[in-house]
Amino acid sequence: MAVSIHPHWKNILEHIFESKYFKALIDFVKSAYATSSCFPPGKMIFNALDLCPPEKIKVVILGQDPYHGPGQADGLCFSVPDGISHPPSLINIFKEMEKDIGIPYPISGDLSPWAKQGVLLLNATLTVQAHQAGSHQGKGWEKFTDQIIQILSERYENIVFLLWGGYAKQKLKLIDGRRHCVLTSGHPSPLSANRGYWFGNGHFSKVNNYLKEKEKEPIDWAL
Repeated sequence: MAVSIHPHWKNILEHIFESKYFKALIDFVKSAYATSSCFPPGKMIFNALDLCPPEKIKVVILGQDPYHGPGQADGLCFSVPDGISHPPSLINIFKEMEKDIGIPYPISGDLSPWAKQGVLLLNATLTVQAHQAGSHQGKGWEKFTDQIIQILSERYENIVFLLWGGYAKQKLKLIDGRRHCVLTSGHPSPLSANRGYWFGNGHFSKVNNYLKEKEKEPIDWAL
């Protein structure tokens, strides 16, 4: 299975790639992709890390699971390729962005322009079987992505971590809040958003205000 990952991440994660648990995880993923339909495409499993070298990261958005419908998952949390209908959570993300900073609702749901500016769009689990949400949870991906969060927290400073929903908020314990900015809110899914836990969080403007305070280039959220 050919995968692509930024060489700077390869250097930092080399000890993890050689670990027993990670080798077992990769064996599972190879077998799953060989015997069933899985997402994202194999070459895009590490897309979030490939587009976003560690030293360039300004913002981390944490998701849970890749989309499990055909053509949806592109290796970036909440993102879908050009031409794919926007899933409900992404619709609410764009609505909040429009309300918060006045950027018109985008046509494309491809969030790779964010990733290329230093927004790490990281799912806790990086693969999934078609039409079976959560099917690759508990196989080792969560340990791997937790280690990534810890590495970013310990080695870098002034990253904004966006924790949306109960699952993402569990990662608070991995982040040094003295070195970084942590913003939390409800999840953008309709169930949470329609209860008033998402809309009005102002995270897009808060991210850029923090980055400006730290003399970093703000994110251009327009797509």
